Amino acid sequence: MSLAVTTTAFSPGGAILKSYTCDGADTSPNLSWWGAPAGVQSFALIADDPDAPVGTWTHWLIWNIPAQNSGLPNGVPKVETLDDGTRQGRNDFRRIGYGGPCPPPGKPHRYFFKVYALDAELDLRAGANRDALERAMKGHVLAQGELMGKYGR
Repeated sequence: MSLAVTTTAFSPGGAILKSYTCDGADTSPNLSWWGAPAGVQSFALIADDPDAPVGTWTHWLIWNIPAQNSGLPNGVPKVETLDDGTRQGRNDFRRIGYGGPCPPPGKPHRYFFKVYALDAELDLRAGANRDALERAMKGHVLAQGELMGKYGR
């Protein structure tokens, strides 16, 4: 099953605004999603860059987003646990929360924001890495969707 994912920060496949990158304020973009099936207990998101020179680079890990939420606001605080219990992991910059696009000069990179509808809240400590999040989600994904934007320098 597929979720629809949108943002006002960029059009699908379009350029990500500088304010959402390391060249700007490096704040997370707002995201909205819909089309989740019945039985969703929480949402998770992984944002990554498959075009990074070292292989796929993880920019954001966030999970246990409450099931009643249909998105994330602009500028999610870079803390391990948000007030509503949402947890964030360590990105490949070795920081908690969102780390915006920061590619080397050259061809623009693609940045994927992947949202997962889960049938459970994950028993995963805040600050976990991508491998741990993917293991915890295994067998719990009811639907997923993604949005891709580009950024180059």
